[in-house]
Amino acid sequence: MKRAAWSWAFYDFANSAFATTVMAGFFPLFFKQYWSTDVSATESTFRFGYASSLGSLAIMVLAPVLGAIADRCGMRKRFLLGFTFLGVLATAALAQIAEGQWLLALFVFFLGSVGFAGGTSFYDSLIVFVAPREKLDSVSALGYALGYLGGGLLFALNVWMTLKPATFGLTGAAEAVKLSFLMVAVWWALFTLPLVMWVKEPGSNGESMTAAVRGGMRQLYQTFCEIRSEKAIFLFLLAYWCYIDGVDTIVRMAVDYGLSIGFQSSDLITALLITQFVGFPAAIMFGRIGEKHGAKRGIYIAIVVYSLVTLGASMMTKPQQFYILAVVIGLVQGGIQSLSRSYFATLIPADKSGEFFGFYNMWGKFAAVLGPVMVGYTARVTGSPGLSLLTLVILFAAGGLLLSRVRQ
Repeated sequence: MKRAAWSWAFYDFANSAFATTVMAGFFPLFFKQYWSTDVSATESTFRFGYASSLGSLAIMVLAPVLGAIADRCGMRKRFLLGFTFLGVLATAALAQIAEGQWLLALFVFFLGSVGFAGGTSFYDSLIVFVAPREKLDSVSALGYALGYLGGGLLFALNVWMTLKPATFGLTGAAEAVKLSFLMVAVWWALFTLPLVMWVKEPGSNGESMTAAVRGGMRQLYQTFCEIRSEKAIFLFLLAYWCYIDGVDTIVRMAVDYGLSIGFQSSDLITALLITQFVGFPAAIMFGRIGEKHGAKRGIYIAIVVYSLVTLGASMMTKPQQFYILAVVIGLVQGGIQSLSRSYFATLIPADKSGEFFGFYNMWGKFAAVLGPVMVGYTARVTGSPGLSLLTLVILFAAGGLLLSRVRQ
């Protein structure tokens, strides 16, 4: 595999530290136990879900517009680096927020989420320049596999720091979590460098920025019309919107859900680590499934597994059950993400990848606007975390049905 493909994939190694240590791991825990201790568990779930949704909403609006501009100016990498810079700064800033400042914590987390999601959108769009069509599944899978490995390695170290702070010369778990936020920022910045140095993209067409903005807006409208007229792309985006809603909501809300039903934070962190290290080889395996049997078949497998996992999670009563579900999720999480990305790349024109992947991420983030709010609101109204989780099964079923109607 070429150096450009490996360098591209290492951005997953870089930014997955935020997804794992911050988004899925320590922020939900720290928010509930340090920044937002004055309210009930269901109320803090609502606050956290609301902030997660706002970050997704911002990218939903920005990604297609900026993608159209980036395509015309050859600025995919520069936009990626701009969002990365925002995410790195916000992550480092989390370490400075004092106990009880829940509103400031949510705002900074919102900025970090925008940086993460925006960078990911432009990262996705670069895949068509680092891999030939027949290698898209394996290269996409490599990115997710490295993401699980990188995110898992740093998260394991961060967990060790919180469990044994004295070993690292720290005064307690709170100081260890704050130092972990700083480490994520450094890790994210450091492992972005291979992409900066060795991933190339087509250059600008010579337009000024003003002309590019105007042209980009016109092109955005034309692409929207093109998506509506291209049945395969439109149906796939609808399917993706449904099933990735369930996936992203589980990723974002798993720790919060476990806390709400009375599990210990140590059990939840252990489960997250299990998912990361199972996900590393499993993502590569799904890349091979995509190459041999087709990306759609691999996505179907993952949708069925996720539906069963959601049903099982709604009835959990013991931490051991959480561990089993963590293993199962690890087997399919990277697969459904990587094959969705590579399958979409086969449907779109390469010269409009930034714009089309802007729409792709817009649909994904619009789903993530609804999912956490649905779970948080249902938990708040019913007082039942398990019942709130069951709403996701409908989304997985709808996604699978719509995907079955996609014809290339």
